[in-house]
Amino acid sequence: MYPEEIVKPMKEELVSAGFKELYTTEDVESALSQQGTTLVVINSVCGCAARNARPGAKMSLENAKKPDHIVTAFAGVDREAVDAAREKMFPFPPSSPSMALFKDGELVHMLERHHIEGHPAEIISENLKAAYNEYC
Repeated sequence: MYPEEIVKPMKEELVSAGFKELYTTEDVESALSQQGTTLVVINSVCGCAARNARPGAKMSLENAKKPDHIVTAFAGVDREAVDAAREKMFPFPPSSPSMALFKDGELVHMLERHHIEGHPAEIISENLKAAYNEYC
């Protein structure tokens, strides 16, 4: 588990953009049982989360169509929620950071770490916007 003083500003980056934090299996179940679309961001301490994932997720919300709900859990910290979210992302293997778009509780779009690492935030944002335009 990472120290809170290290993780807090990384969590706050998404929370301040409107993302709701998930901590438990029940939080994940509740978030994904809502009607409409839900973006789930598995946050991380790695450099690609700071440089690419979090900025890309936030930029993606500057779109005419966007998810009805946006939520996040932090890998290595919010273990119960991360494990529950990853179960819903099957058949994709666990990766962090990662992003998944659900529609009415069904996985419809996935960005794994290898889609994020080494790709600029703008490309990640455009990928998500294309998914929003299709599913939201």
